[in-house]
Amino acid sequence: MKNLESTMAGTVFTVNVAVGEEVSAGQVVMVLESMKMEIPVEAEVAGKVATINAQEGDFVNEGDVLVTFE
Repeated sequence: MKNLESTMAGTVFTVNVAVGEEVSAGQVVMVLESMKMEIPVEAEVAGKVATINAQEGDFVNEGDVLVTFE
């Protein structure tokens, strides 16, 4: 399992994947909003989404696990 962690604090603006979905490295899986800027969060590795730990509207801190890949 590989975790995708937030690199900054912000609010989850959109979640672009679903559990069970296959993603490729570099694919945008979430968009965070911070200080009125939208920051895309990209998958670092290819794999299948096992869990999504943050939903739209949630506030996340730096280091929080956003998505886990199988």
